Amino acid sequence: MSRNRRNSAPIVIPELQIIDIAEEGKGVGKADDLVIFVDKAVPGDVVDVRLVKKKKNFAEAVIEKLQKPSDLRTDPFCSHFGTCGGCKWQHMDYEAQLRFKHKNVEAALQRLAKVDTSAMEPILGSAVNRYYRNKLEYTFSNKRWLNAGDMQIERDDKEMNALGFHVPLRFDKILDIEHCYLQKEPSNSLRLRIREYALQNDLSFYDLRNHEGALRNLIIRTSSTGELMVVVVFAYASQEQIDGLMAHVKTAFPEITSLLYIVNQKRNDTIFDQEVIVYSGRDHIFEAMSLDGSEANKVKFKIGAKSFYQTNSEQAYELYKITKEFAGFKGDELVYDLYTGAGTIANFVAGSVKQVVGIEYVPTAIEDAKFNAELNGINNTLFYAGDMKDILTADFIAGHGKPDVVITDPPRAGMHADVVDRLLEMEAEKIVYVSCNAATQARDLALLKEKYEVVRIKPVDMFPHTQHVENVVLLKLK
Repeated sequence: MSRNRRNSAPIVIPELQIIDIAEEGKGVGKADDLVIFVDKAVPGDVVDVRLVKKKKNFAEAVIEKLQKPSDLRTDPFCSHFGTCGGCKWQHMDYEAQLRFKHKNVEAALQRLAKVDTSAMEPILGSAVNRYYRNKLEYTFSNKRWLNAGDMQIERDDKEMNALGFHVPLRFDKILDIEHCYLQKEPSNSLRLRIREYALQNDLSFYDLRNHEGALRNLIIRTSSTGELMVVVVFAYASQEQIDGLMAHVKTAFPEITSLLYIVNQKRNDTIFDQEVIVYSGRDHIFEAMSLDGSEANKVKFKIGAKSFYQTNSEQAYELYKITKEFAGFKGDELVYDLYTGAGTIANFVAGSVKQVVGIEYVPTAIEDAKFNAELNGINNTLFYAGDMKDILTADFIAGHGKPDVVITDPPRAGMHADVVDRLLEMEAEKIVYVSCNAATQARDLALLKEKYEVVRIKPVDMFPHTQHVENVVLLKLK
C-alpha cells in the first residue's frame, strides 16, 4: 500500500486481487489486513484501486486500472451500467451471479444463525433475466445527472430535465433513461413518449429539493395476461395540463387497460394515502398464475395502483411452488399466512389445505386479498388487516385454532421479536419462512432454534443482475 507524501493525496493500491463479492454487490480484496470493497470489481479481477473512504478495518475503493480481468467478467448490456443504481452485477456472468448469491445466503445462515447448511439445495435461477419485471417506477426531475460528455456542452444548451431512476446516494439527481432492460415493451416507448410530450409542451419536471413542478412520477405495470397499467403522478399541475398529457397517452397507446393519475403534493413519493383517479379504462389490471404449470388451472389476481405483487411474475410461480412443496400439505391443514400482502401465497395454496388465515399490515392489500379469493371462488380463506404483533395474540389463536403450518414472508426487516415469540408459543408443526433478506432471516432463525430445526433451505433468484435474492427455509418442531 502506498501513499503520496502529501496527506491529501489519494491512496492507490496496485494489483489488488479480488477474492469475493459482498452482499451489496462490491468486489472484495485484502491488503495488509485491510478489507477493501471495490465498486464494479468481479472476483478474479486483478486491479489497481484508489481508496475513496477508509476506516480502521475496511476501506471502499474504485478501480483505477483493470490489470487482469476475471474469467467471470462479461460485457454489460446496458448503456447506463455504472451510473444507474440497478442491475449492478450485469458485468458478471449469470451463472457466477447465482453461485455468489447461493454463497452469500449460506454464509449469512452459518454466521448469524449457526445453521447447518450441508444439505442446502442449489439456488434456482431465473429462466428470464432481462425484461422480467412487471412494475417500474420512474421519477421526473429538473436536475438531470450529467455525465462527462454533458460537461463539454455549454451551460445554456444542456437539457436539465430527466425521466428515469435515482443515481445512488443522490436523492435529487435523476439519470435520464434511454433504454431499460428490466421491463418489456411498451415500457420504454411509454416513458420516452411521455418525456417528449412534456418537453414539447413545457410541462415542468419536479424539483426534488424545492418541491415544485408539474410532473412527479410515472408507474408502469404489465402483466402476463397482456394487460397494461399506466399511472402518472402529478404535483403542481393545472387540470388542463393533466388532461392534455393523459389524452396524449391514451391516443398514443390504445392498448392501455388502466390509465390512472394521482396528484401528490406531499413531501414524499408514497401514494398509499393518495386518491387514484381513473382517466380511462379500469382501476386495475389482472395477473394470472398457474397452480400446477398448466394453462387450464390458474388463479387470477386483481392488481391496482397500490397493490403489492411479486415483481418477477414467472419466478414468483417458482417461489410459491417451492413454498408449497416445502410445506408438504396433505389437505387437512390449518395454515397461517403471515405478511400475506394481497393474499397471493394464501390463494395459491388454498386449494391444497383446509383453511388459510392471512394477516397483513396494509388494509388495501387485505381488500385485494379478499377480492382475489372471491374472484377465484376460494371460500376457505380469512384475511385480517393490522400490525402483526397486535393481531397475532393468544386470543386470536384460540379463536381461529392452532395452525399446523405457518408461512411467513416478512419485509426486509424480518419479523418483530413479539411475532417470533408468538411463533414459539403456538408451536405449529412446520414453519415455511420466505425472505428477501438472508441476514434478518438468519437473525429470526437463531431465535426460532429454541424449538425448531432447519430441515430444508433453497434460495431463489427473483432479481437477476442484482445482489438481491429470496430464500425459502423449512423449519420443523423438535
